[in-house]
Amino acid sequence: MKVIAKIATDFPEKFGIPRQAGLVEGLKGRIVFMPEYRNPEAVRGLMDYSHLWIIWDFSKAHKDNWAATVTPPRLGGRTRMGVFATRSPFRPNPIGLSCVRLEKIIYDEQLGPVIEVTGVDMLDGTPIYDIKPYLPYVDSHPDAIGGFGSMVADYKLVVHFPQHLLELIREEERDNVVKLLEQDPRTAFIHDEERIWGVYYSDYNIKFLVSGEQLEVVAVEQRRL
Repeated sequence: MKVIAKIATDFPEKFGIPRQAGLVEGLKGRIVFMPEYRNPEAVRGLMDYSHLWIIWDFSKAHKDNWAATVTPPRLGGRTRMGVFATRSPFRPNPIGLSCVRLEKIIYDEQLGPVIEVTGVDMLDGTPIYDIKPYLPYVDSHPDAIGGFGSMVADYKLVVHFPQHLLELIREEERDNVVKLLEQDPRTAFIHDEERIWGVYYSDYNIKFLVSGEQLEVVAVEQRRL
């Protein structure tokens, strides 16, 4: 497997990244090809599609051994399911699959074609193995059964974001931040209501408390680079 590109996102670390692509539609990514794949001919016709499949490397989840079962966060982090019945990053082969929206392709003199996408769920710098067009007539199955994932698809926290703290976030990023917090980025099996959590996103470290299904933002700090 050859790394053909890397994606730039606003997530400098794993904690807080949405657990599936498309959950926060406004999250941006910028796919930059490795030098040997910067041929504009390789993306000819790609803008005819609205969505793409991205095949990528769980680069921060490599392990020497694998386990037959994992504990999905959406089941509370304590219920075990077979690894192949989940999208856990801890797999025999740490390969991720994401469906993202294609926004545009920019042609740069040095970087070649740069693909801008939204709805990402990847760490900044994630290696990409392949890009394929999403084909609605074969890839979309409205009658599909979603297993345990369907039971928790609508789960969201109620976010309380004081106005004076919200104003510390750039206006164009506020909606993304709120939607990220709604997804409950906490470690699934820790429910300490006095614990202050922090999510790094873009230039910010957003700190919050959670009580029941209520999330309260308590601080917004500039991220230390």
